[in-house]
Amino acid sequence: MLLVPFIDVSDVDNPDLIKEKLNGIPLNNISCVDWPDQYPSKPDVSFKIAHNGDFLFLRFFVEENEILANVTEDNGSVWNDSCVEFFLSIGDDPYYYNAEFSCIGTALLGYRKGREGAVHASKPVMEQIRRFSSLGADPIKKEQGEFKWDLLVAIPVAAYWNSGLQTFKGLRAKANFYKCGDELTVPHYLSWNPVLTENPDFHVPRFFGEVEFE
Repeated sequence: MLLVPFIDVSDVDNPDLIKEKLNGIPLNNISCVDWPDQYPSKPDVSFKIAHNGDFLFLRFFVEENEILANVTEDNGSVWNDSCVEFFLSIGDDPYYYNAEFSCIGTALLGYRKGREGAVHASKPVMEQIRRFSSLGADPIKKEQGEFKWDLLVAIPVAAYWNSGLQTFKGLRAKANFYKCGDELTVPHYLSWNPVLTENPDFHVPRFFGEVEFE
């Protein structure tokens, strides 16, 4: 069970304030190498998560040996870049939401039942998702070296448009958190909760873990 604590944040456009409020929140590791024979690469990835009722706050911390950020339009193929992801399933709905972010904050948000057939969030919804990357927002060509970056995102309750959600307070749900980079020289696929499939596939809700919002 992952507890998502409540934090008092009145200005969601102030990243320094959000980061300060997140300081006391524990780190969670995205460290499961679910397909070690095929993809043994393991960057150092962790996250903090909290909410203020109206917004969900996620801050990812990444250390990796290669970086890429080609996609600059929302709802594009961000999973090909250096990418962190948060999938959320609400209640008994067989559908779930997949929020994916490149290292420069380009985002994808879908509502789907599996890998195929997603309905993507509208432009007005995407514009409400705040993103603050330590790398800025400009595209980055593939580079190898030692890279350390973090990404803070604030996702409004409106992003879960098909679930009638009014607040994150008291929400019980299921989720998983991921790190990938399909077009890196050495691709990797990491998860927070283990994914027990033969080949890489994050779109398997039965492997989501339980989360409870304060």
